[in-house]
Amino acid sequence: MTTGIRKAAFQAPRPAPAEPISDNPAARLEAMYRRIRLASMRDLPFVNLALSVEAVGFRRWQAASDPTSSSGAGPYGEAAPRSAASRERSSGDGRLGDWVGAVITPWFINLFIVPGGGELWSDRPSGERCRLVFPIGPLEFIADDDASAEVPAYQYCPLFAPPGQFTSQAAARAGAMAALNALFGMPDEDCPRPAAEADELLLPARRRFLRRVARR
Repeated sequence: MTTGIRKAAFQAPRPAPAEPISDNPAARLEAMYRRIRLASMRDLPFVNLALSVEAVGFRRWQAASDPTSSSGAGPYGEAAPRSAASRERSSGDGRLGDWVGAVITPWFINLFIVPGGGELWSDRPSGERCRLVFPIGPLEFIADDDASAEVPAYQYCPLFAPPGQFTSQAAARAGAMAALNALFGMPDEDCPRPAAEADELLLPARRRFLRRVARR
């Protein structure tokens, strides 16, 4: 039995190399999904009207020029984990490293990777899946690209789709940040304490995310 990443029957053409984005992509992602919401999502029954479009927690991760980073690849072609020093430098405001964060919309909450000049990113056709290694372990991301969009290329990992369990934006934001903290191996105390409703959903969101990773 062959193991590895599932491949779709239809293979999209490989895109042109993505241009690294130098500034935080949060504003671009918000503009893109607000446009999509107005154009095609407003009247769909699974849209959660309590939520709005918001990009949260974006930071650079795994700088390409870090001399302490390892260069190997795992059995699924995933990026190898870096040293603690590498992770700390590249997840701050450094000049290199790809962008990692979460996007909240009324129809999904996903983790996102946007090219920023680091080694985490790899150009892949739309729909292709890849596994990337984070402190929590390997996660499967799905590639997407649209040369005319505000963010032409990105990869995403679904968390909640649709996000019907969230009854407020604060709760959705807390769930997204809990997933990001789990992804990077950070304790929840590193984040500002959420509102009462968000606090109730914070631990379940992290638990679902950890269970999802453990099944990989």
